[in-house]
Amino acid sequence: QVQLVESGGGLVQAGDSLRLSCAASGRTFSTMGWFRQAPGKEREFVAAISWSGGGGASYYAGSVKGRFTISGDNVNNTMYLQMNRLKPEDTAVYYCAARDGQFRYDYDYWGQGTQVTVSS
Repeated sequence: QVQLVESGGGLVQAGDSLRLSCAASGRTFSTMGWFRQAPGKEREFVAAISWSGGGGASYYAGSVKGRFTISGDNVNNTMYLQMNRLKPEDTAVYYCAARDGQFRYDYDYWGQGTQVTVSS
């Protein structure tokens, strides 16, 4: 059974950093990503990492590029999101997701989410 488990969320102040982790079990994936959903808003793409081309190519939403860094290990099925210079608008539930194949915005497997709250 496939399971994705996020950890590392919390309450921080604007300008602080947080590191989210995602551990996948049950099988390996060639692409993993982070999404987030703020209250009253649709879920949005944050970042992804894909090993489908042999290396760990990374992809970012424009709103987080330069502040967030995605990393991971597809052998151990783990993924991380280092979030620096956090802003109140980064407040959301962050979800880990995984899929087969190359980078896309649609994913087949999802975690339960971890709350990130950034106070001003």
